[in-house]
Amino acid sequence: MTPQRRRWFVTAKQSAVKKYVVKLSLEERERLDTMIRVGKHPGWKLLKARILLKADASEAGQGWSDSQIAAALDTSVDTVARTRQVLVEEGFEAALTRKHSPRSARRRIFDGAAEAKLIALACSSPPKGRARWTLKLLETAVVELEIVERASDNTIGRTLKKTFLKPHLQKQWVIPPDANAAFVAGMEDVLEVYQRPHDPACPVVCVDETSKQLVAETRVPIRAKPGRIARHDYEYERNGTANLFMMFAPLEGWRHVKVTDRHTAIDYAHMLKDLSDSHFPQARKIVLVQDNLNIHKPASLYEAFPPSEARRLVERFEWHYTPKHGSWLDMAESELSVLSGQCLDRRIPDKQMLIEEVAAWERTRNRDHVKANWHFTTANARIKLKRLYPAL
Repeated sequence: MTPQRRRWFVTAKQSAVKKYVVKLSLEERERLDTMIRVGKHPGWKLLKARILLKADASEAGQGWSDSQIAAALDTSVDTVARTRQVLVEEGFEAALTRKHSPRSARRRIFDGAAEAKLIALACSSPPKGRARWTLKLLETAVVELEIVERASDNTIGRTLKKTFLKPHLQKQWVIPPDANAAFVAGMEDVLEVYQRPHDPACPVVCVDETSKQLVAETRVPIRAKPGRIARHDYEYERNGTANLFMMFAPLEGWRHVKVTDRHTAIDYAHMLKDLSDSHFPQARKIVLVQDNLNIHKPASLYEAFPPSEARRLVERFEWHYTPKHGSWLDMAESELSVLSGQCLDRRIPDKQMLIEEVAAWERTRNRDHVKANWHFTTANARIKLKRLYPAL
């Protein structure tokens, strides 16, 4: 473009200022200011917001020309002019919306019908010999099935991202069986325990366990500083594993974590003895809720103690079990999840440090009397989990 032609073009665009005058209300200016300050919007939308604020010819605005705005925001005069025009002709909301034009140079590869077929394909079983769909596999399949003539894995990834589909990832769930009387009997038994009023003489205590791999650093990590996260070397030294028993009394706001070398019937029996004689010695009876692990039985007490002592401890507890595939009913499992996220999600080199770190976490939670706010009841279960109940 020649200099003369460019000057004519700019003059023509500036003349559009008189035709499409931007005048924003105080509420609209405040909304645009908030949008820019927060920054949680696409770049093109923030650009339009800045253009409108600078083009605003009201008393609160600056009333810049198109060329001034284009130079300040490093954009084109065309973009500024179009934004003005859309605001005046179609309104404030339209000026902040990106519309797909059928005349645009970039044609959409996946329209409504093709996009639906792609989603159905991504949700189907993967090809034989593959564990799951990948973007490359989908790229090949959509062409072979004549869904589209051509597509890149990047295009497929963007299309699936809109629907939150990630076929290359797989989550595992504990899926309860349908129409299973044993499951609903165990579930309703535990839910009945949780609905009992608080009785300090008969505290409800949930028990669960997890393991923690002990890992030591082989090189000193680099601390975090402004603009850079902490750095840990990928190499590490394995120092075995430790077992953690979680004892959680949800109505008391109390929990205790016992760290042991192993997870055997003997360890479990000694944990119950501590729970009975050290933590709740004055309780008339301890209402015990736990999952169906093979060592979670009164028999474990007989393996660890003489018959008279084992019988005494058995009588100290009221035994309740979550059903198989229903361990989510154990509140200790939720408390273990909190422990893992707040304390264990890092490299811990040895058992002694694990004990100290877990004890510090435990003291803070007990000091604040953090309780469990359980809302799921038997009435809820009979409605929301109706498919689990046998049909009569």
